[in-house]
Amino acid sequence: MKAVIIALFMCIAGMQLSNAQAKLPGAAATTTTKDEQELLDLSKAKWQWMADKKVDTLNELFSEKCVFVHMGGSWGKTQELNTIKGGFIWYKKAEVYGASVNIFGNTAILLNDIDLLAVVGGNEVTHAFMVTEVYIRENGKWKMGSLTFSTLLRPVKMNGGTSQQPTQPQH
Repeated sequence: MKAVIIALFMCIAGMQLSNAQAKLPGAAATTTTKDEQELLDLSKAKWQWMADKKVDTLNELFSEKCVFVHMGGSWGKTQELNTIKGGFIWYKKAEVYGASVNIFGNTAILLNDIDLLAVVGGNEVTHAFMVTEVYIRENGKWKMGSLTFSTLLRPVKMNGGTSQQPTQPQH
């Protein structure tokens, strides 16, 4: 009897854990809430603002305490905006293959599976990244708190290209 109760408990716990998985890019489609769609749209717009070097718009999006983690280092909001404005990194095009968002109260974590075409130190490079974006709702508005680029080992899909390693300050 004790073994049956333990087995039943384990089955219930296993079912609960299987339903508690995070949404990941490329996972089976599920319904998207209004807040989730708002964040997915905001992230998509952010990639275009970065490509267009719209630092005034990005300044409004980035929280004052926002941190950026790149392959070659990490820094805050002011340095990221100066990097974009000065063309030290030009986020030329982000091809998004999958995106997901998980909201926890006033915090949202968004994952993007992308190929990023960028100009870094005058060299055009393309990399496959999983980009983690953290947003915080402040006064009813989503603000970015963190943007982290993690290199993926998969080949670049964009234009049938291959990953190229930059020779200057890395992204």
